[in-house]
Amino acid sequence: MNTFCAWDGPILVLNILGTPSAKKDAIGKPKGHQLKVSVTAAPVAGRATDHMIKFLAREFGVASTDIEVVFGRMNINKQLRITGPKSLPDVISRELAHATKDA
Repeated sequence: MNTFCAWDGPILVLNILGTPSAKKDAIGKPKGHQLKVSVTAAPVAGRATDHMIKFLAREFGVASTDIEVVFGRMNINKQLRITGPKSLPDVISRELAHATKDA
């Protein structure tokens, strides 16, 4: 994957650079081949990742169970697979449109 997001059939694959203990939950800008995502939860026993999953589930209009952590559960570098997202944040829509245009 040469970008931070790509489709694998109906599944959106995201490479994440997480920031725990942030002031607010937010989807940030791309950094290399990762998308910055900040969450307010502290990085204790996977709680920041759990909080990130809940936050992203709301952003993508899916249930938390529709998001799989492929790797990085206890790390700031993560890969997520989101099954059937109902909505896409602007930064992701733009990247996917750009990637499709270049293909």
